[in-house]
Amino acid sequence: MSEDTASLSNDPAVLRAIIASLKAENAKLSATLRAHDLLVQTLRTRIAKLQKQAFGKSSEKIEREIEQLELALEDLQVAMAEADGAAGPDADVEDDSTTSNEAAPEENAPRRRPRISKDAPRERRELDPGDSCPECGGVLGEDVSELIDMIAAQLKVIEIARIKKSCRRCEKIVQEPAPSRPIPRSMAGPGLLAYILTSKFDDHVPLYRQHEIFERMGADIPDTTLVDWCGAAMRTLTPLIERIEADIMASDVLHADDTPIRVLDRSAKSKGLGKGVKQGRIWTYVRDQRSWAGQAPPGAVYYFSPDRKGEHPRKHLQNSTGILQADAYTGFKALYETRADGSAQFREAACWAHLRRDFHDIWTGTKSEIAKGALDRIGQLYDIERDIKGLPADERYAVRQQQTKPKVEAFHAWAEVQLARIPGKSDLAKAFRYGLSRWSSFTLFLDDGRVAIDNNAAERGMRPIGVGRRNWLFAGSDTGGETLARAMTVIETAKMNGLNPQAYLTDILSRIHDHKINRLDELLPWNWTPAAPED
Repeated sequence: MSEDTASLSNDPAVLRAIIASLKAENAKLSATLRAHDLLVQTLRTRIAKLQKQAFGKSSEKIEREIEQLELALEDLQVAMAEADGAAGPDADVEDDSTTSNEAAPEENAPRRRPRISKDAPRERRELDPGDSCPECGGVLGEDVSELIDMIAAQLKVIEIARIKKSCRRCEKIVQEPAPSRPIPRSMAGPGLLAYILTSKFDDHVPLYRQHEIFERMGADIPDTTLVDWCGAAMRTLTPLIERIEADIMASDVLHADDTPIRVLDRSAKSKGLGKGVKQGRIWTYVRDQRSWAGQAPPGAVYYFSPDRKGEHPRKHLQNSTGILQADAYTGFKALYETRADGSAQFREAACWAHLRRDFHDIWTGTKSEIAKGALDRIGQLYDIERDIKGLPADERYAVRQQQTKPKVEAFHAWAEVQLARIPGKSDLAKAFRYGLSRWSSFTLFLDDGRVAIDNNAAERGMRPIGVGRRNWLFAGSDTGGETLARAMTVIETAKMNGLNPQAYLTDILSRIHDHKINRLDELLPWNWTPAAPED
């Protein structure tokens, strides 16, 4: 409620009525804020519980619910921030126009202020009252504060003028050769192509939405042109992607995982996925030696397959050997089998996180004390792993032999006793049998410091696919799934090596055609050095 002070009545009764009305309005707003605050706390609690339950068969359903709750929480927090006139938690004290307000109890903890890269351009704006105090002539200092602003993205047309000059002596025309382009005879520059690829395959913005974004920038780039550019840019990057694949798949320790994606297929009948939609598969193979101070750089390779037949991982890994850490998918079984000469292509390393999830599901559903006991025992193993993360393999081996091995052996003996006590067809018995039947795989990490206790490296590699599924819903075709896999290979490997994928792709696309093929390894994410800027 607002009134022009000049038109206020002098009648005390009228003024008291206005004050009472304002108090009632303020009380109503306060009650609304308190209700919002209570709902925020409820949503936070619910999200935290769901995050702890994000294991097992229902994990994708739970992830969707978490996402929806987080969106609702975000909207509520924005509404509360709009209603609350206080400065934000990152506010500086230099603004004399701001006054402090009491924050909600849960907001009292200090928040991290926004951080901007030291390489970001800076602009200094001086508000100068003069060199000396106008009152006494004293020397003045300065207060410096920072304001984060954004320069809107814009497209730029680069005109390439090749000047022709004629030699008077030999009458020969002299002209600089035309510079190579990422896509021959195309108008698309490397920065634009890198933006399109990163937006589509890392930010998961479909091309039709990018068309709308470009329109806001003043450029009408047809959807068909964006499609052509995207495909041609991926062809340009193919030699580099193949080198990434060859290098990573030659590793003697690999993590593997797969996840479903929906693929459009007009011949497919409705089987719960929708008419004209079938289920394809994205596979990832990850090399990540950072946990044991290995020398090989991290990276991830992705492949697409139209189904989940075991022939696909066997084909992917046909030239690889060593240790494979994965789940209990039967398609990997042939890779672990003993050959005629007594050797095997891979030694199997099982994932304690998968075993822990089984017990976690049982405990949350039934509050079984036996399941809780299994979780506590496995938790002790993870406590040790946290302490040795990043140590060399031989040091990890020594600690595991001294501290972890006795606990693992005790778990094995305890599990056999519990299995004899519980119904054989129960979920709890299945969980115990899952671990005991593959015990040599679960204990391989004790004998080799390079082996992780779980397969979380590969599961982290699958997260971008989960994020993408909620944006683009399905791949347009099998070939679209293959393009997605190749793009993920170069983008995720760049990110694992600490690179900005858009900056990396911009540089690679600008120089790959002029780079000698026998020196292509110089452009791999872990070897890459940005080209020196032109004068």
